[in-house]
Amino acid sequence: MREDIKTSCQKRLSRIEGQVRGLSKMVEDNRYCIDIVTQISAVRAALRRVEEEILRDHVAHCVEHAIASGDRADQRQKIAELMDVISRSDR
Repeated sequence: MREDIKTSCQKRLSRIEGQVRGLSKMVEDNRYCIDIVTQISAVRAALRRVEEEILRDHVAHCVEHAIASGDRADQRQKIAELMDVISRSDR
């Protein structure tokens, strides 16, 4: 993973960690259910953005490297991994 992407993802994940702690406090404080669900949706969206950033970096470097290498086995493996991740996505 490129260092700038790693730094960006770590910052985003730290913010998400704070959001999740906030959710826990909301539940503890018996906040209105819809407010909690709204915040859960915000956390899920933030996680999707981190996932997309990491996948973009993966394609731009790992998959691109496999294609440029000419190694067909590596190319197939990288594509299969990518397709597996995409198929598991709950979008």
